[in-house]
Amino acid sequence: MWARWLAACLLLLVSAGLMAGEQEFAVERIKLVRDIAQLTRASAAETGRPEINPAVLAAMARTPRHRFVPIDQQHYAYHNRPLPIGYGQTISQPFLVALMTDLLEVKPGDRVLELGTGSGYQAALLAEMGMQVYSMEIVGPLATRASQTLAALYPRGVEVRHGDGYYGWEAHAPFDAIIVTAAASHVPPPLVRQLKPGGRMVIPLGASFLIQQLVLVEKAADGRISSREIVPVRFVPLTGEH
Repeated sequence: MWARWLAACLLLLVSAGLMAGEQEFAVERIKLVRDIAQLTRASAAETGRPEINPAVLAAMARTPRHRFVPIDQQHYAYHNRPLPIGYGQTISQPFLVALMTDLLEVKPGDRVLELGTGSGYQAALLAEMGMQVYSMEIVGPLATRASQTLAALYPRGVEVRHGDGYYGWEAHAPFDAIIVTAAASHVPPPLVRQLKPGGRMVIPLGASFLIQQLVLVEKAADGRISSREIVPVRFVPLTGEH
């Protein structure tokens, strides 16, 4: 099935008449999506997710990850691995980006809070899926750079703010979903309050620079909170004054 899908996508790219460089990146994106789908099936026993929502994979096939990494890293943009983006931060492994996005179970028009904008790729993927994204980044230069890149690609889909994400973004709450892309020692109470009843939060929990657990937090219609561990991960720490 994936071979037929890949061939069809390649034919569409050729028909679209993309510039040589962009066409090459587009082909690499499709191959990356195929690899993510295969890895998802292989890791289903560990993650509990035998497949990624096709809407997530389709958005990944359209989202230009190479625009969110430094020029000297663009050659590796569609390898399934994290990459350095400066200031001691990284852009996450695409498989984890896909898994975390899938766990949110968002739909077009949902309001999503992201903590840890980084280069802006995760926010771009959500915007590509039709979400309204509010993203916070504590590293000023990264917030500025991501804001400029996202404004050029998704002028109405993403709003970036420089600040401490631990306290969320009360002005735009409540959120249908919250995604945290840095590891915390606990689930920040302000984020729980800003999550809509029926909403989902995905957050890595654990000690800094050690193996953490990716945790899915769910808020029931009556406000009750439940959580479960999904898979071991390793993220940079959530920083701030908290």
